[in-house]
Amino acid sequence: MKEKMQISSLVNMNSPAAIIEEVKRNFIEHYNISDFELIRRTFNDFNDLFDGNYPGYRACNTKFHDKTHTTDALIAISRLIDGYNIRCSKFSAREAQIAHLATILHDSGYIQIKSDKTGTGAKYTLFHVERSIAFMENYFKRIRLGRKDFISARNMVHCTGVTTKISDIKFSGKHEKTLGLMLGTSDLLGQMSSRIYLEKLMYLYQEFKEGNVPGYDSELELLKNTIKFYDETKVKLKTEFESVYNYARDHFKKRYKISKNLYETTIESHIGYLKRALKMHPDDLRNLLRRHKSLNSD
Repeated sequence: MKEKMQISSLVNMNSPAAIIEEVKRNFIEHYNISDFELIRRTFNDFNDLFDGNYPGYRACNTKFHDKTHTTDALIAISRLIDGYNIRCSKFSAREAQIAHLATILHDSGYIQIKSDKTGTGAKYTLFHVERSIAFMENYFKRIRLGRKDFISARNMVHCTGVTTKISDIKFSGKHEKTLGLMLGTSDLLGQMSSRIYLEKLMYLYQEFKEGNVPGYDSELELLKNTIKFYDETKVKLKTEFESVYNYARDHFKKRYKISKNLYETTIESHIGYLKRALKMHPDDLRNLLRRHKSLNSD
């Protein structure tokens, strides 16, 4: 494939079915297809949860941390694991399974229970990680996974916490830590490389406002702070997350004959566009950023 290939053209990111098939293709390059059934089962339950078909829970009603946000992260960690397995000695099938499950459930904490009809799941923003872990603990019990598997998944999900210090997490070993860093990395790469990332920032502001996240008094302020967030994220990916994003390059080279990390180039393109828009058209940002049809009615 040509070097100018866009990451959004590799898979239909609006189709959960297409995404899970791509995740499966990456997985079975290294493991038995029978080992993928646990991932598929959890993915199906995730779809039910976010669609409002999971017993006891309402449908997802957060527009930034929506189903697509999770599937963006899922395909990202699938690619990182594939790249790692290409370059290094492989993760075990069980380790890879648990990392996929942790990614699928890492934002389940935004989902409200049936009796909770006040506001949206955004009100849980500041403590959604803890709620996600609580949901995951019950879910692992339901599908009869052991305590060891849950602790491993819990440690990985903690890596997505904005204020979490990786040094405070008691990983069981090197592989578990690497997979946790991959989940934290994928959470960032997935959202920032999305074709509609810039437009969805308007939704993120709404979630922050409902969730009482300090430091954002307007959409414009959030957009300006996104530049700072990007700069901080680049440092975090290289230091705290130990540059595990580089394994994506191995994936793209092996599977698509592309000798660059499409996550890096795509995110840099998004931020470059945002910088130009903020500088030249600060009063018309909604129109300049719009790709998502539902923004027309907001």
